[in-house]
Amino acid sequence: MTELLNLTVGKLLEEKANLHPNHEAVVYADRGLRMTYREFDEYCRLAAKGFMKLGLEKGEHIAAWSTNTPEWLTCQFATGKMGAVLVTVNTNYQTAELEYLLKQSDTTTIVLMENYRDTSYIEMLYSIVPELKTSEPGKLQSKRLPFLKNVIVLGEKRFPGAFCWDDIIKMGECVTEEDLNQRMETLEPDDAINMQYTSGTTGFPKGVMLTHTNIVNNGYNIANCMRLTKDDRLCIPVPFFHCFGCVLGTMACVSVGATIVPVQEFSPKAVLQTVQDEKCTGLHGVPTMFIAELNDPEFSKYDLSSLRTGIMAGSNCPIEVMKGVIENMGASEITIAYGQTESSPVITQTRTDDPIEVRVESVGRALPNVEVKIVEPGTNKEVPRGVQGELCTRGYHVMKGYYKNPDATKEAIDEEGWLHTGDLAVMDENGYCKITGRLKDMIIRGGENIYPREIEEFLYTHPAILDVQVVGVPDAVYGEEAVAWVILKEGEEVTAEELREYCKGKISRHKIPRYIEFIDAYPMTASGKIQKFRLREQAKEVIEKANTLK
Repeated sequence: MTELLNLTVGKLLEEKANLHPNHEAVVYADRGLRMTYREFDEYCRLAAKGFMKLGLEKGEHIAAWSTNTPEWLTCQFATGKMGAVLVTVNTNYQTAELEYLLKQSDTTTIVLMENYRDTSYIEMLYSIVPELKTSEPGKLQSKRLPFLKNVIVLGEKRFPGAFCWDDIIKMGECVTEEDLNQRMETLEPDDAINMQYTSGTTGFPKGVMLTHTNIVNNGYNIANCMRLTKDDRLCIPVPFFHCFGCVLGTMACVSVGATIVPVQEFSPKAVLQTVQDEKCTGLHGVPTMFIAELNDPEFSKYDLSSLRTGIMAGSNCPIEVMKGVIENMGASEITIAYGQTESSPVITQTRTDDPIEVRVESVGRALPNVEVKIVEPGTNKEVPRGVQGELCTRGYHVMKGYYKNPDATKEAIDEEGWLHTGDLAVMDENGYCKITGRLKDMIIRGGENIYPREIEEFLYTHPAILDVQVVGVPDAVYGEEAVAWVILKEGEEVTAEELREYCKGKISRHKIPRYIEFIDAYPMTASGKIQKFRLREQAKEVIEKANTLK
């Protein structure tokens, strides 16, 4: 066991600013914005004092709804200093989802960008709280959202009822340094400081309450697994609103004094350009991001020789993609991380010195101070090494609970403090885990258990396939059948029958997908996770239509 950091998020940044005041903390290459650790700490203090002037108390909820902007990043560490809980909002949310989150979280303040892609965030907010248009900034009284009082819009344009971000920074000048220091002294590492809403693929999203201890220590352990130091520069194209961005990314960097190099909105070209121009040594991404980068038509023209490490996570990491990142991008020490929001989020991670075979065939072993066991699903009975079961975890990283949902909390965390992940896994004799599927994703065909991950990994070996996802659909004869949704590489052609032929003699007959459908892109969450439940729905529709035409 290693000693845990007993620090708040705000104190962590302050500590690094004192240790490395002139070292670059944040770089937005496309904006020409560069801040040292001293400058970033001072700016976050100013924003923290602005929130205090606005009247925000310790424990109050403030929502951030934007892409990877400098203001989002500032909110993360400013709230970490003055004690408001940062509620992260998915950039893909529409009106009903936004209203649900703001209401369920009891948010009193929202910081938002004016618009994103073709969606006007401010108009969406006006439609939920029409009173905002006629209210004085900071004095909103809404019937539908009685807690919401303050709206802060990024940018210089003024909107009825709302503050501008610069107003908050100016307000910060009216609060003394001593007042902020006193507030910081009241914060405890075990206070909730971050609230992330689970993607809600089943039922309504739940607010996961994470503490300073959760995310500071998780970030630090993640950084150590990557061998991240203050000399590293980490490119972060994954969204800040997701744990991948704000714990594996920003928190890991600050925990060791490394440089944060965000990409505000993902595009393969923007990532490759940023890595080249800023000589980034680390790069994060979900598999679909790395696939897009590796397959960019101009990939070979970029100089990625600075790359060493990074993390691939968020969904199943295909072996072929991992090999491509190591061999073609030069990230020889890239790691795989596994976890979920409820575990703040990383549970296991590969290490940079693990053999490539281990890094491509497992999700690593437990982080320091983290316990992992594999149990018989539905029980607490541990299974022998090498036997599949549900992965459970216990330690400093387990969430405080779901906000205002004690029943769901009790369902997720048992009386002994073990978080039941709902993921199927196998652990080897050295403690390395392989995720074999979701309990909910398992396909039962004629009494045989089929794990989609196994079929996906096999189909990835076909030279024409870029990506593949396997789901189950109801079947009158066998109960369920497997459907493979395939994305082909550019210029490649292959038929469903040819793919089935490719499977024969290599995987069991009952595992060969009865249905193979071709698709250009998968339905995704904004954090890059493939929405398998939507693929299931689409598969049912396609099959029903085909049966009708017979």
